[in-house]
Formats: sequence, C-alpha cells, structure tokens
Amino acid sequence: RLEEFLKKEVDLKLSTLPDFEARVIDFSEVEQLMNSINTIPAPCAPVMNPQAPNAATGTSLRVCWGLFSDDTVECYQLCYKPVSNERHGDEQAEHTLKVRETYCTITNLLPNTQYEFWVSALNASGISPPSERAVYVTAPSPPTIKSKKIRSCENAALVCWESGDVNPVESYTVEL
Repeated sequence: RLEEFLKKEVDLKLSTLPDFEARVIDFSEVEQLMNSINTIPAPCAPVMNPQAPNAATGTSLRVCWGLFSDDTVECYQLCYKPVSNERHGDEQAEHTLKVRETYCTITNLLPNTQYEFWVSALNASGISPPSERAVYVTAPSPPTIKSKKIRSCENAALVCWESGDVNPVESYTVEL
C-alpha cells in the first residue's frame, strides 16, 4: 500500500497563506548581544594618590594615581586647576592632559600654590567617571635675603629675608 501511495501524484494546496512570507524579523537585540560579547567595558574611576614627600618644586608637581581593577586602559585624562577662593579669569582655567602612565609631572606652575587634580581612564568603550579630587601644593619660592640688613657680632648674626610668596609659608630653615 505504501508503494502505491508513493506512486500517486499528490496535489498539496494550503487553504491559508503562510504569514511568515511578509514578516520582517528584528535581529537588533541579537546583534546588540553579539556586539557586547566582543567589546570591553568602560573602565572604573581611578584613585588619586595623596601628594608624596619631595614631589614638588616651586614650579612643578609630580602627580600619581592608581587603577584598582583589571580594566583595560588606553590612556588617562588628567585635569587640574589652581585652588582659589577668588575668581581670576586665566588662573581658574582647567587644564587637561592625555597621559599614558599612572603618573605625570606638571610644570610651569606658580610657587606655594594649591592645585586640585582629578583623572579619568579611557579605552575603546568610553571614559570612566572622574576620580575624587586631590589637592597638591607646590613648594614656596626661595626667600630673598636682605643683605643691607645683615648684622653680626662675635657670638650672633642677624639675617633678614623677604618671602616672595603670596600664600603664607609654614616655616623656614636657615643653614650656616
């Protein structure tokens, strides 16, 4: 019987049209999932290190930070500005540098001045949130000795100097 049935010509006509012929399939979610597999996430916020001893001169600061995760980072964006209660047009301008390492020496700064620093990490996926802000201070400029006011005797000497710094200096060291 099976052999006879297979020899017959069967006319298959569907009574309803299949609805998948005009349907457009949306693969956007699948595409988004596939793309997310191959991409790396944007990095976490770096952490600014406090100012290290001997990391400042009168016109420069060595700033360091760390990244406490296994994030992939291509470079860092370091931002800084002078800390001031008053608004001075150019002095209050924010400066931005692209840095490849987790440290940077900033030059051409004002002596005995506080600067606020913060950093973000960048990779192909985007930029991290900025770090907490850290305040670093440049060293005071050397005082000027007033040579006309120097007095001395057998057991003592009087030396006078003048500070060129706008901000108060905590202490001075006099060496003989």
